[in-house]
Amino acid sequence: MTHPGKKKQHADEQAQYQRLVAVHVPKPPLVRNLVAAFVVGGLISVLGQAVLNAFMSTGMALDEASAPTLATMILISAVLTGLSIYHHVGEFAGAGAAVPITGFANTIVAAAMDFKREGFVLGMGAKMFIIAGPVIVYGIVAGVLVSAIRWWTGM
Repeated sequence: MTHPGKKKQHADEQAQYQRLVAVHVPKPPLVRNLVAAFVVGGLISVLGQAVLNAFMSTGMALDEASAPTLATMILISAVLTGLSIYHHVGEFAGAGAAVPITGFANTIVAAAMDFKREGFVLGMGAKMFIIAGPVIVYGIVAGVLVSAIRWWTGM
């Protein structure tokens, strides 16, 4: 059984350590991070809009052009991840590079690259599912909940 005095001493040491760390950890440049995230996220969105417009210029309707636009954005993100470019964009832009479809593709491809040495099934496949699984599950749950709300409210 641990002595109550030892617990208090340990808690005091922890608090002292946290104060010491808080003094020495550099403060993040908040405005720079916000601007970088906004600009890079906006540029990724502009690229997505340009790709969508290109597909629509071939005569496709908006709903027809959406799927190939997503596939193209995923491909661009995957290639940039494979070339180690998207990583640098993410370091610079933070959340701005996590624009949903490109950020998700980057995460999946990066996991596959990190664990390819462990094989296709237990390495790449398993690690990609660790990342994709929660997204798929929560996406399905959110879809079911939204559908239930729409049905219940009669929308």
